[in-house]
Amino acid sequence: MKIYHHISQGAFALLAFSMMITSCTDEIKFGEAFIEKQPGGTTTIDSVFANPEYTRQFLTGIYALQYYGLPYSNYAGIPTSQNPYNGGKLDALTDCYQLHWNGTTIYNSFYSGSLTANNTPIFSYTGDKVWEAIRQAWLLIENLEYVQGISDEEKANIEAQAKCLIAARYFDLFSLYGGVPLLDHSLTGSEGAFEMPRSTVEETVNFIVKLLDEAIPHLRWAYNGTTTDTDAANNTGRWTAAGAMALKAKVLLFNASPIYNSSTGYFGGSSEAEQQHLVWHGNYDASRWDRALTACQEFFNRLNTEGYYELTQPTAKNANAYRQAYRMGYIYQGSKEVLHSTRVATVYGSQGTYCWWSWVGIGRHSYLPTLEYMSMFPWSDGTPFNWESDSLKGRISGSTGRLFYQYKEYRGSITKTPSRDPRLYENILVNGTTYQFDWTSGTPTGDAYELWVNGYDAGSQVMSAIQDKKTGEWTLKLQEQLTSKYSTGFGLIKYYLGEEYHRKYMHWVYLSLDEMYLMYAEALAQTGHLDEAIRQVDVVRSRVGLGGLSTRNPSLNLSSNKENLIEEILRERACELGMSNNRYYDMIRYKRTDWMTTPLHGLVTFRLIKNSQGNMVRSYEPWKGDHKDNGIVEPSQFDYMRFELFNRRRAFWDMDKNNPDVLKFLLFPFPITEINKGYGLVQNPGW
Repeated sequence: MKIYHHISQGAFALLAFSMMITSCTDEIKFGEAFIEKQPGGTTTIDSVFANPEYTRQFLTGIYALQYYGLPYSNYAGIPTSQNPYNGGKLDALTDCYQLHWNGTTIYNSFYSGSLTANNTPIFSYTGDKVWEAIRQAWLLIENLEYVQGISDEEKANIEAQAKCLIAARYFDLFSLYGGVPLLDHSLTGSEGAFEMPRSTVEETVNFIVKLLDEAIPHLRWAYNGTTTDTDAANNTGRWTAAGAMALKAKVLLFNASPIYNSSTGYFGGSSEAEQQHLVWHGNYDASRWDRALTACQEFFNRLNTEGYYELTQPTAKNANAYRQAYRMGYIYQGSKEVLHSTRVATVYGSQGTYCWWSWVGIGRHSYLPTLEYMSMFPWSDGTPFNWESDSLKGRISGSTGRLFYQYKEYRGSITKTPSRDPRLYENILVNGTTYQFDWTSGTPTGDAYELWVNGYDAGSQVMSAIQDKKTGEWTLKLQEQLTSKYSTGFGLIKYYLGEEYHRKYMHWVYLSLDEMYLMYAEALAQTGHLDEAIRQVDVVRSRVGLGGLSTRNPSLNLSSNKENLIEEILRERACELGMSNNRYYDMIRYKRTDWMTTPLHGLVTFRLIKNSQGNMVRSYEPWKGDHKDNGIVEPSQFDYMRFELFNRRRAFWDMDKNNPDVLKFLLFPFPITEINKGYGLVQNPGW
């Protein structure tokens, strides 16, 4: 079976096949209806598991039910999280991005603070195919023994993959809801009195880890083209031992984090869910960090033995090569730093009606980066960026400014050198970035984006500038236009890469090697191994040419100050792992309601030109057009102004970070309809 083909090009057909089988056995429901037998169809369990190829296809159908992190469609039956209207990316709830359209659940329920247990969160407890995947995986495991024509070794491998699929789907819930009901078999019609109350955090974590521990010995470390039955490309997307070990480390890292591992419950400790230890352990235990550290060490010990996975390295020591290495590390489906990925059968680009590229391209679903996110990226040598101090030193505006590029005029043309962390240009579209970045050579080509006021691309999206024809005076007005691509002064580029990726199948990176290095660093720091933690961070930073974390931040005393080091690791995770949900996970894991309640900002860019008196003044005109045609060189001097976002102001920005109405958003609410069924599903605090 060719997994890549089936999951990508044939996922819809196989998903339909999978659901057809489900419809003639047991349909996934909740409460009392969860276990009801469903009639219909002609395919039976016996006929499916009597055929080895059908069995393999059944497994592939479960792969199609995994979490996919790029909302792309609004057709009926799609998982809630993949619907740009009803779901959306968790990243939009962090300090890194702002979504500018009032047609989405993110705006209507989250930014407004009006989400209730009667609404569906952007990741649904009942509507994200979690229980369908878990149910079908157990059904597969339970019937493997009856399948003829498959070796015992392959059966063990299939079972291991199914257990990883279950574990991953449980982690998707655990990270957002806390302890959840644990299903350890497929339900049958005879279990009419069966109930599924919530399990504790401890029970949920141990259940997931046990599944992964059982799966790892029967999985290939990597599909590297040396296996006898098929090649690496055809197996892209299968669970491997590397992916399972990485997921185990991530689960245990979450388990050890303050949201669950603390001397005080995040909501005060007196709620029913807290009293029953459904949303925390009830205490702080340093051994939970030791357990997470051990899982990371086990992964890297095996990596050192088995090899294969590695960070994509630059071909030269320059900004373009660093950008190319970072880009191909996450976007290329043959990348050796992708430990596990998921995909759906839709065309990425103009030939796919509802796809990520199309949604972002029309503006209303652009996840627009904030000034706060831009400020997380250091200068190109790795020294920290700070708006206030760097402004005072003349590093931002005017002729000596180099906020994004260092410009040099030579013989009537402009050369520019990126002045910031290369990852900035691969996560945020900034003023001066070229339209194209060749995937083969890794070189920028074409004109630059004009994101200044009245520039060719941004126009009046951020601020309007209208000139009085009589007086010549300019009237400026902040716009932050809705449904526009540059309303914060920045654009999105992560996973949105233009023509180079049209008509290709887009994968979502579920787990990656760079994330593993940073998880390892965090576990080391939390267990007191600060210098070793710094070394792991530097592995990631060196790939993009940044200096050592400690040497570039001498005032933070990172070798002795654990709190400062943890904060720097979280910042590095935001820079390295943009658009991957990890900033949201970090916000939740560390109970960082300060990030939730701090107002966010955008950036107004002004173009500067020299007037007839030789003074630098603002110009509210584009360059592409008359200026370029008349030989004026590309603009190189700019002035900037920060502004607080106002057109989608979040309700939390007016609240204290310890307000219960803020704290309750650390975990999602269970649907009130499920709570009312009375089978033991205790609601999360505050909802």
